Amino acid sequence: MKKSSLHEYNKKRDFKKTKEPSGKKARKKTKKLIFVVQEHHARRLHYDFRLELEGVLKSWAVPKGPSLDPTEKRLAVQTEDHPYEYATFHGTIPQGEYGAGEVFIWDSGTWEPEDEDPVAALEKGQLKFRLSGTKLRGSFVLVRTHYKEDASQKNWLLIKHHDESAKKKSA
Repeated sequence: MKKSSLHEYNKKRDFKKTKEPSGKKARKKTKKLIFVVQEHHARRLHYDFRLELEGVLKSWAVPKGPSLDPTEKRLAVQTEDHPYEYATFHGTIPQGEYGAGEVFIWDSGTWEPEDEDPVAALEKGQLKFRLSGTKLRGSFVLVRTHYKEDASQKNWLLIKHHDESAKKKSA
């Protein structure tokens, strides 16, 4: 029997102790896919970048946060899928629990794949997409790295494309 894509997420959490969503609510059908970026004050500050796909939020931890500067390639470490309702989660994950610390919504909105089949593109290791958020807008790509140290293939780069929303970082 195939494990649910939320199996890893559920295994890491004690829902009697944390107010994180358990993924039991059904997703309302809409035509637009959502994304969310959460500022996560855990052991180290990082940003959780999440794209809705296949009924869950595909997730990456981005240590320095997303950038609108196309010259900045940001490390994005793929984490377990999260339930759709995590897109509105903000609050405190209690000490002693996985990911303990404060979580704030930094940006959210909708996204559109630029690939005909985003699931296949993600599996191949290169997903192109457009974001329509408050802070993040325009075309981006997630590219899986192929470093020998990354045998699990969890390391990706999040890169902004040169477009009307790109902003060079000022010196």
